[in-house]
Amino acid sequence: MSTVDTTPPPVSAVLRLEELDALDGAVAALEPVGSFFSGGALGRVLRGEWLGHALHPVLTDVVIGTWTSASLLDVVGGEESRDAARTLVGVGLAAVGPTAWSGWAEWAGAGRREQRVGVVHAVSNGLAIGLYTASYVSRRRGRHSAGARLALAGFAVSGAAAYLGGHLAAARDVGSHHPAFDD
Repeated sequence: MSTVDTTPPPVSAVLRLEELDALDGAVAALEPVGSFFSGGALGRVLRGEWLGHALHPVLTDVVIGTWTSASLLDVVGGEESRDAARTLVGVGLAAVGPTAWSGWAEWAGAGRREQRVGVVHAVSNGLAIGLYTASYVSRRRGRHSAGARLALAGFAVSGAAAYLGGHLAAARDVGSHHPAFDD
């Protein structure tokens, strides 16, 4: 009797990333970045210890929410929503710094397999940020259609990155834990 693997393909792909030791060079190269954002008072703030909850997921909601809203306006809002869509892309770009910093603070304390996924998560987010930056610049130059297409590409890439981030937070428990929640 044969067994059928019912693991969804995205889960299988992430599990393979966790075991991909070819990413260890990138992990090692990025350890100073994680160390910078995770140490001392800065690390405590960025990990959300003052909040009793990881700060990174809260901040990602701002970035993903504004960018998703911009794309919705692009698709259904018409010409009168172009300025609002551009503003939303800009707000998301303004929020990516603190969002990334909080992610690096969490990443630094994660295990090796989680750090491997985290590197791919970070690179994917970097690509999404590049696409949204190009979208914003295009919109500022009056090329709204090109900006909208770039934002949709950024949306697809950031969705994949968000899947990896969700895996780290939900499946691998990467994030701050506050003792107030202990039994």
